Amino acid sequence: MKHFNIPTPFYLIDEDLLQKNLKILKQIMDETDCRILLAQKCFSMFSVYPLIGKYLSGTTASGLFEAKLGAEYMGLENHIFSVAYREEEIDEIFNICDHIIFNSFSQWGKYKHKAMELKKECGLRINPECSTQEGHAIYDPCSPYSRMGITKKNFHSDQLEGISGLHFHTLCEQNSDALKVTIDAVEKQFGEILPKMKWLNFGGGHHITRPDYDIETLVQLIHRMKERYGVTVYLEPGEAVALNAGYLVTTVLDLIDNGMEIAIVDTSAACHMPDVLEMPYRPEVIGAGKPGEKKYTYRLGAPTCLAGDFIGDYSFDQPLQIGDQLCFCDMAIYSMVKNNTFNGINLPSIALKKGEDIKIIKTFGYEDFKSRLS
Repeated sequence: MKHFNIPTPFYLIDEDLLQKNLKILKQIMDETDCRILLAQKCFSMFSVYPLIGKYLSGTTASGLFEAKLGAEYMGLENHIFSVAYREEEIDEIFNICDHIIFNSFSQWGKYKHKAMELKKECGLRINPECSTQEGHAIYDPCSPYSRMGITKKNFHSDQLEGISGLHFHTLCEQNSDALKVTIDAVEKQFGEILPKMKWLNFGGGHHITRPDYDIETLVQLIHRMKERYGVTVYLEPGEAVALNAGYLVTTVLDLIDNGMEIAIVDTSAACHMPDVLEMPYRPEVIGAGKPGEKKYTYRLGAPTCLAGDFIGDYSFDQPLQIGDQLCFCDMAIYSMVKNNTFNGINLPSIALKKGEDIKIIKTFGYEDFKSRLS
């Protein structure tokens, strides 16, 4: 692969690939008159918010800091959902957010008077109790004993004064067939509530910009809910916005042999791509194959003290050499927003590629590590 004259590790966001995703999302908005928001919990690289704002309707946040980022750097619609809001933050949230979504009638009751006084658009998150994924229960909002959303049993139809919309989020990296199953469940359990609503938010987890995604079914489902209930439809994907639009470039620091060849690289699954261990999954590496597929197989490991901090097993056409650079794919999403400085490992720099030009957006150092601890 190409050797970059930039100190590694660094995240590299390709603006052309980001824009390609945004054009797909904008086409859906234009065709259905739905509104699509950037879920900042997945991708918060605010230096490209002006570009994203040319295509999408705004941002959605999971807390005050994300809401402030969306308000400051995109300045369009600014939505927020939290499982529970902090009293000391709620005034600022009401000040900067257009739509505030509550997770329970208890929370709604606590802040209802203020919301109605300020004439804010408020909604409730519902839980249709419809799981459409196998495994990865940590990412399933409809798993048993979930803390996400109000179930039909706990829904109070007589307490909807001031509520203008419903929100559900049940998917994780899924196609529109799973959305159809979910919408059927939503209609079955909450169909009598929908005609009273102004808007319906389909949440996130839609892999809309994936090559095999069934966009036609998504469009049909949006039209179905709009025509049947007269609601404005919102979607808030995060991954679809920056899917396959970014990389993490790393350098081989050392090569060791302990029953198999191990390459120590200057990046860490635990620090720089936590989902690799949390999901878990194995990110693709440009030019590499599965173990044994090519002649030389290596296990890629980090320099941290965590014994299990391995990224995965990969094979290569040529033996790896100390100083070689490797490029992990699909690293724009979640990696940057979830990374950490465990072991005092430095955070990767952030770079933006425009055509053939690469610009360093942000670098990190000792002060970033120290400032979090004192």
